[in-house]
Amino acid sequence: MDLEARSLQPNVKAVLLAKLREYKSDLNNLKSEVKRISSGNLNYSARDALLESGMADTLTVSADQRSRLLMSTERLNKSSDRVRESRKTMLETEDLGVSILQDLHQQRQSLLHAHDTLHGVDDNISRSKKILTSISRRMSKNKWMIGAVIAVLILAVILILYFKLK
Repeated sequence: MDLEARSLQPNVKAVLLAKLREYKSDLNNLKSEVKRISSGNLNYSARDALLESGMADTLTVSADQRSRLLMSTERLNKSSDRVRESRKTMLETEDLGVSILQDLHQQRQSLLHAHDTLHGVDDNISRSKKILTSISRRMSKNKWMIGAVIAVLILAVILILYFKLK
């Protein structure tokens, strides 16, 4: 996207580059948030040890609270797994987007080359048309000149015959 935005006209270019910077900052924020969330999941054993020691110290914790705590922990683990999968999907999508942008850039270059070639062909056709028009005019002019010469010769022959027969 950066390459495409830079190749546009200046008035559109500034707006697109600003949006691109905004998108990049959003992407970096999301990446840092994912890292923060995924790094918090590395301390499972420390958290479990803390929770077990706290439960051992307090004898008044009910079985209901313990089951809710285990369910919450399980939900947290599932959420962490979903975040990891989302991150993986995001990276795959980003790679796919980069690949698509590269393909589009190559296609754009091909179209620009074809456009330039087409303009060259158009110029050659225009020159050829002018040359053919010029040749056609000369041909018509030559026909009229030959016709005039033939008419003069016929007139001369008729005049010679007229004076000879008289």
